[in-house]
Amino acid sequence: MKKFISFLLTLTIIIGQGSIIFAEKNDKGKVDIESKSAVLMDASTGKVLYEKNCHEKLPPASVTKVMTLLLICEALESGKIKENDDVQISETASSMGGSQVFLEPGEIQKVDTLVKSIAVASANDACVAMAEYVGGSVEEFVDLMNNRAKELNMKDTHFANTNGLPVDNHYTSAYDIALMSKELLRHKKISKYLTTWMDEVVVGKKKAKIGISNTNKLVKHYAGATGVKTGFTQEAKYCLSASALRNNTHLIAVTLCAETSPIRFKDATTLLNYGFANYESVKVCSANEKITTVKFEKGSKENVDLVSKDDLTVLIKKGDSKDFTKKVQVRKDLSLPIKANSDLGVVKVYKGKELVGETRIVNTEDIDKASYGEMLRRVVDKLL
Repeated sequence: MKKFISFLLTLTIIIGQGSIIFAEKNDKGKVDIESKSAVLMDASTGKVLYEKNCHEKLPPASVTKVMTLLLICEALESGKIKENDDVQISETASSMGGSQVFLEPGEIQKVDTLVKSIAVASANDACVAMAEYVGGSVEEFVDLMNNRAKELNMKDTHFANTNGLPVDNHYTSAYDIALMSKELLRHKKISKYLTTWMDEVVVGKKKAKIGISNTNKLVKHYAGATGVKTGFTQEAKYCLSASALRNNTHLIAVTLCAETSPIRFKDATTLLNYGFANYESVKVCSANEKITTVKFEKGSKENVDLVSKDDLTVLIKKGDSKDFTKKVQVRKDLSLPIKANSDLGVVKVYKGKELVGETRIVNTEDIDKASYGEMLRRVVDKLL
């Protein structure tokens, strides 16, 4: 009996810490969510599988950093910045309160270290340092954040800073957070940071080692977790964007304004469990898979293969038919020359009459204009 009581006490303590999270449904079998706002989205297609007040404008706290990380990833991929670049820490960056890695003014840090500090430790000081480095100033970087939000069709969002510290006119919605989380997860390099549970960074002029641990507990406690970001302020309460991947199905669960930290993790787990239990992703085509061939009569190469730019997966309810129809649309306004990896059209996937997925199609090599000699040879070949 004593052993049984001890077991119950231990289990109660673990649950209180949020380490074990149970998915819950109400008596009608519907998803039961306590957070004020929530959404479950398919990371591949953007399809919404569940929502609760998902367009309500709310403060996101540190979940703001999803957009900060997205802009950094895009700057890295474009070659504007590199992981081993040196970044000098400003007085402004080092003065940030809240979550931080205690950067000192004047010290030099690598981009790689600062990105790790943001993704794992939710470091406000590292956010400002990277905003200044990428945007030139915090103000210009915030403008970039808002411009990118518009491009992603985030209609419920306005950013006023890079890190989510309390400030007027800084808000977003669960739906918009899912949109920017979906875009961030497309960048494979960020995965190693978003899924790191514990690490260390060397900071300060004295090169002190400090341990950092991921604020997203699902990274350790939920199978297949791939990210993304937590947040907390007194105004925003407990916020979370959580993602997980199982058998090609990649889901994003966002919960905002939960009363406690365990509630946000429980709600996110409930949503993810619901998604994985009821839906599955079917891969229709892989990245770089040949989709069609286009004829360029005046091109250096007459017949050019176009391939899928990304993996194309379709989310369906488990047990549904897996019969799909692919329709390829090639742009009509193409003119030579065309650089490699240009968007030349789209492949759309239908289930019956419903559009269930699409991706861009691109060329894998440059397409130049054919020389006069090449054009003459083709005319002769046709005559013969």
